[in-house]
Amino acid sequence: MLRNLLALRQIGQRTISTTSRRETKLFQEDDEIPLYLKGGIADVLLYRATMVLTIGGTAYAMYQLAVAAFPKKQE
Repeated sequence: MLRNLLALRQIGQRTISTTSRRETKLFQEDDEIPLYLKGGIADVLLYRATMVLTIGGTAYAMYQLAVAAFPKKQE
């Protein structure tokens, strides 16, 4: 039982070690791709969604400030 656990631990460490070397090599390449986009299509989609929501939220907040700053006249 203990031998199986030790073997499983070694396999896990080897996998993490190999993966981290590949990722380190990928992220340290000088290929003119920004670091936040090197993770693949998921990173690109998350980045673009974040930018759209940030810009949209900022525009909406500015619009609401303008509406609050210039209230309609009561007749």
